Amino acid sequence: MKKKRMNWKSGWRIAVFPTVLALFLFASFTADAAGTAGNSPIGNAEKKTMAVADKGTIPADLPAYSGTAFVQINGNVPYFTDTELVTTSFETYSELDKLGRCGVAYANVGRDLMPTEKTESAEQINPSGWHIVKYPDLISDQYLYKRCDLIAYSLTGENSNEKNLITGTGYMDVEGMRPFEDQVADYVKKTGNHVLYRVTPVFTGENLLADGVLMEAESVEDAGKGIRFNVYVYNVQPGIFLDYATGDSAPGIVETAVAQSAAGDASSLVGSSLATAEPTQTATTYILNTHTHKFHHPACSSVNQMKDQNKQEYFGYRADVIGMGYDPCKRCNP
Repeated sequence: MKKKRMNWKSGWRIAVFPTVLALFLFASFTADAAGTAGNSPIGNAEKKTMAVADKGTIPADLPAYSGTAFVQINGNVPYFTDTELVTTSFETYSELDKLGRCGVAYANVGRDLMPTEKTESAEQINPSGWHIVKYPDLISDQYLYKRCDLIAYSLTGENSNEKNLITGTGYMDVEGMRPFEDQVADYVKKTGNHVLYRVTPVFTGENLLADGVLMEAESVEDAGKGIRFNVYVYNVQPGIFLDYATGDSAPGIVETAVAQSAAGDASSLVGSSLATAEPTQTATTYILNTHTHKFHHPACSSVNQMKDQNKQEYFGYRADVIGMGYDPCKRCNP
C-alpha cells in the first residue's frame, strides 16, 4: 500500500503554526506584564509620592501634623544605599511634572559646590501653588509663602532654578528646614567631608501645594557620625488654613492651637530623640458632605463644588466628626 505523501503547503502550515502560537502567547504575556506595571501603586493618584524621579522614598504612613515643625522618619536613618555613599560632589534635580511641580533634589554636598557669591532674586519664578498673600497680624514678616529651595543655596549655590523651588510657608522654611540645612553647611565647611543629601517634596494627588518635604542626609567619610537625619517637615503655617489643591489660604481656621515655639529647637534634635508637643484641640466649623462622607474646612475649594442637598455645617471637634463616620478631605487636610 502506498503511503500518502503530504502536500508541501500543508506541511509548511503545520510546522509554522506552533511557532506563531508561541510568539502570540509571549506577546500577550509581555503586554499584560506591562499593563500591571503601569497600574503600580506609585502611579495611584492617592499615593503621596510623586513619580518624577527614580530616587527618593516616601513612607506610606507619614504622621499627620500635630504641632511640631517636623518629625523623624525611619528612626532618623535615611534610605540611602551603601553604593550611593561616594566622595565625589554632584547635584541633580528632577524635571517638573505636567502640573509644574518639583520632584526629588539630590546632591553630594562638598565644599566645591558651595557658593562664593550672594544669592540672586528668584522673583521671576512662580512655583506650583504660588500666591502672594500677607497676614500681618499672624506672621512676623507678613508674607505667608516663600520660594523655598529644596536644596538650600548655602549648600550647592543653586540660583533661581525652577526645578529646585517649591511654594512653602515661612514656618516650614525657617522652623523646619533651615536648622538642618545650617548643620549640614557648618559640617561641610568645618571638615571638608561630603554629605549625601536628598529632599523629596510630597504631594497628594494633583494638589499644587506640597504637604511637606522629606529631608535625608548622611556624612560620607565618617559613615554618618557627623551628620545623619531623616525628617519630614510639614508645609503648614500655624493660625492659617491652607488649601493644598490650589494654594489658597484663609486665617483663623486651625485644628491645633499650638504656638510656633512648640516645634522647639530643631538644631538640638538632629541625631537625637524627637520631643513632641501635645496639641490642644479646639472646636471649629466643618462642612460635611453627606453624600461622600468627607468633611472639609469651610474655605476648601471642594465646598463650592458640593450640591446644596449634600452640604451640612457642623461645629465641634475633629475627633467627633471622624467618630460620625466622616473622612478628612485630602485637599484641605482638616
